[in-house]
Amino acid sequence: MTDHPRRVTRALLSVSDKTGLIEFAKALAAHDVELVSTGGTAKAIAAAGLKVKDVSDLTGFPEMMDGRVKTLHPKVHGGLLAIRDNKEHAEAMKAHGIAPIDLLVVNLYPFEATVDKGAGFEDCIENIDIGGPAMIRAAAKNHDDVAVVVEAEDYKAVLDELAANNGATTLKLRRRLAAKAYARTAAYDAAISNWFNRQLEIDAPDFRAFGGRLIQSLRYGENPHQTAAFYATPDKRPGVSTARQLQGKELSYNNINDTDAAYECIGEFDAKRTAACVIVKHANPCGVAEGSDLVSAYRKALACDSTSAFGGIIAMNRALDADTAREITKIFTEVIIAPDASEEAIAIIGGKKNLRLLLAGSLPDPRAPGLTAKTVAGGLLVQSRDNAVVDDMTFKVVTKRAPTDAEMRDLKFAFRVAKHVKSNTIIYAKDLATVGIGAGQMSRVDSARIAARKAQDAANELKLAEPLTKGSVVASDAFFPFADGMLACIEAGATAVVQPGGSMRDDEVIKAADEHGIAMVFTGTRHFRH
Repeated sequence: MTDHPRRVTRALLSVSDKTGLIEFAKALAAHDVELVSTGGTAKAIAAAGLKVKDVSDLTGFPEMMDGRVKTLHPKVHGGLLAIRDNKEHAEAMKAHGIAPIDLLVVNLYPFEATVDKGAGFEDCIENIDIGGPAMIRAAAKNHDDVAVVVEAEDYKAVLDELAANNGATTLKLRRRLAAKAYARTAAYDAAISNWFNRQLEIDAPDFRAFGGRLIQSLRYGENPHQTAAFYATPDKRPGVSTARQLQGKELSYNNINDTDAAYECIGEFDAKRTAACVIVKHANPCGVAEGSDLVSAYRKALACDSTSAFGGIIAMNRALDADTAREITKIFTEVIIAPDASEEAIAIIGGKKNLRLLLAGSLPDPRAPGLTAKTVAGGLLVQSRDNAVVDDMTFKVVTKRAPTDAEMRDLKFAFRVAKHVKSNTIIYAKDLATVGIGAGQMSRVDSARIAARKAQDAANELKLAEPLTKGSVVASDAFFPFADGMLACIEAGATAVVQPGGSMRDDEVIKAADEHGIAMVFTGTRHFRH
């Protein structure tokens, strides 16, 4: 690929975001570039004392239909699409008075921001840009001759090339800008189509598009031989993508994945009702607890599995305070994420240079609708977010013995956690804390036994006479297909069970519970997580 320089003699600028516009326009003018512009952009450039031609003077047509029609004209698109070295194109330009446009600068109507602020349907429709994407795509297609800029971040790259190449751009830059331009219009159209689907309550549209903007390039993916990057979507859900990182090393792919898992789980716990802490390792909670304050919640969560907590991710549902910060820094932790933090807590965490501290501003709403997507060979699996919440469920007692108030409180806590643990899931809980977690096993019986084994290990470390599963309650993310899984939980010491129900052998499982004097409730809601 040669440099294939193309001198910029005329630029068309039409931007909704005017950040850096005047400085950029002044620099173009210094390179003797003729400025053509539209509407508010033209007024801003003129107000800065620069000479600018209105696009209406270029086309010979006024802006019309409330500005909907202004750049959709052969003298604009011909100037963008004409191949400069093509004799037939050159003759057509001459015959019809079409002047070449060598640089297009467009950022689109703020559709995503309009939706994000909760605007009405008609307002959102009016913020769908038509002329902008049409021009962007035309310029990008003809990148051999035309440079296209879709955001202010690229102004410097263009000016650097003009300075280095006597007012010309290189093919390398134009190709890079063209690729970015198509990605921008694709993300824009994806945001519009997904918004329409939500408005029309279409769950499975014939075409599904997703788009995002780069947050950061990552050192590697799950493993060093994999490449990776992190993108933000229009979904402004509080979490790792919106959080402000105060300190620590750059987040890795696995850090981001685990931090998201931790913060989604902590979002289940209303900060006005209770303080709560979630500790995550490899995308699974290894300790979750409620407490009267954050430090007590953290200690209870840590006690569940302090071995796995080493090098883990910690999420809090309230502002991180100094006492909790001191406790956390006693062991190695990768990331802390919370809505906020006190200045003293920030200073304490600052003593651990590699510990990342993220402040997300608020908690994710567990009831909020949304989409999740997963790639499979040759396709995407798309589903609505699991936004079923314990507080909205009816717990139906199916055994002769009903749970006590204390058991019911812990059953609700345990099922709240089970939603965020990989299936098959078994959660033992006692006094609003997990005391044993079995995650991701092929057999539910194995999950029950592994969770009990980990509870025994925790008891040994804490020098307890017996594991905390004795007198605990247990939650299963899906029904027990046979009684054996529940019997393993009973053997570990559980006195009450919560599960969705719905098995062909529910009667058999209920009978086994009754024979052991166990209380059991059905939720009617399954929480598979793969």
